Amino acid sequence: MGLPFYVSPEQFMKDKSDYARKGISRGKSVLALDYAGGILFVAENPSSTLHKISEIYDRIAFAAVGKFNEFETLRMHGVRQADIRGYSYSREDVSARALANSYSQVLGQIFTAELKPFEVEILVAQVGTDGGPNELYHILYDGSVADESGFVAMGGQAEALTEYIRRTFQPGASLADALRTGATALAEIEKREIPASNLEVAALDRSRERRKFRRFSKPELSQLLAPADPGPGPGGEPDAAS
Repeated sequence: MGLPFYVSPEQFMKDKSDYARKGISRGKSVLALDYAGGILFVAENPSSTLHKISEIYDRIAFAAVGKFNEFETLRMHGVRQADIRGYSYSREDVSARALANSYSQVLGQIFTAELKPFEVEILVAQVGTDGGPNELYHILYDGSVADESGFVAMGGQAEALTEYIRRTFQPGASLADALRTGATALAEIEKREIPASNLEVAALDRSRERRKFRRFSKPELSQLLAPADPGPGPGGEPDAAS
């Protein structure tokens, strides 16, 4: 009779973490940045139908990297949780913090009890209204939660993106400036040009009525990312020196 196979708990958890991180690193990165009007989300995603950024509830959005079928399951879980709470109490009682806690429990349970962990990182964001601050909750594959401020980068290039954004992030930037910062960061870290048609961009826009989430069309992105018009130069002619 041979000896039973044994792996220490520490090694077992480390193997799970390595497996999850390897899966996540294959996905394209996602950025979320505060801007003057709310929270902007930027991701490289050539698909026009399979979204990495979605609405969860009135003031709350969801973004994810990793395996699509796994984070889509989590997105639907969040929508159901928000709907139940909003129906049972009131729409104002639905919060990103409560959803982040719920996601943490779900991912922690899967990581601990299941043989295969989810290969995902997710972000739950809530735009502040009536002078309240924005809230960004970054949840990892093992259920760990981080309460972030200003910006969040997720995916295989998260560390390099975080360092880049830390150098270039401008609190209170306009929508166009924040979008250029995000798009430039993705292109710089990937070391290649990323056309507007390959970007997925959405925002939680504080100025909108009840539902704050909006998704940007490809023509809107092209317009926002276009170089600023230098305007007419002296004598009413375009300034050639610009």
